[in-house]
Amino acid sequence: MTRSALTRDEVLDTAAALVREHGPDALTMRRLAAELGTAVTSIYWHVGNRESLLDALVARTVADLGTIRPRGATPAERIVSVARALRSALRERPHLVAMVHERGLTERMFLPAQRALVHEAHAAGLRGARAARAVRAVQFQVVGYVLVERNRERAPAQSPAEEELWRGEDAEADGPLARALAAPIDTERLFADSVRALVDGLLADAPRGIEDAGDGSVGRGPYSQ
Repeated sequence: MTRSALTRDEVLDTAAALVREHGPDALTMRRLAAELGTAVTSIYWHVGNRESLLDALVARTVADLGTIRPRGATPAERIVSVARALRSALRERPHLVAMVHERGLTERMFLPAQRALVHEAHAAGLRGARAARAVRAVQFQVVGYVLVERNRERAPAQSPAEEELWRGEDAEADGPLARALAAPIDTERLFADSVRALVDGLLADAPRGIEDAGDGSVGRGPYSQ
């Protein structure tokens, strides 16, 4: 049976899936054509050569990270939601993010998330250098956490593992602490806890007077125009 007409989006979707699963080296025009059930010449017609295809994947990845939207009733909740969404986006496409970095577009990729964080920092009453520090602190927390996660996943098996090392420790007579450190790490909860603690610290003693409308807009206050 003849397949339906191939589209550029279908080519990019399939190429992105190959990169996500196997890395950039697995993306050859011949393999991509086989995945799509079409001729190599058809791939060239839609996206050009392999370098053009990689450039298109990078552009799409940058655009995808621009779709992050804050959620929550308060600036703090929305900042945490941006951090969680950014972490998920980076975790879902590590090879594509690496390609973005190799092409010198990392800062451009993070700009939409930074803009969202700037808006929420302003909503919380932060301005100037203090708001900038908050934006960068959250971004670095997310990126650093993802890098630690990736390194732990790729590290060789540890013997003894952290769980085994703490099983025989009393943690200065704190049995519950020792048992908690011997348990598997709940990375989702740890990330949420660490980001929330960071955000709470960044927003502590923020200037008052800016009213949060609860829908992402900011009411009139001392900084309103």
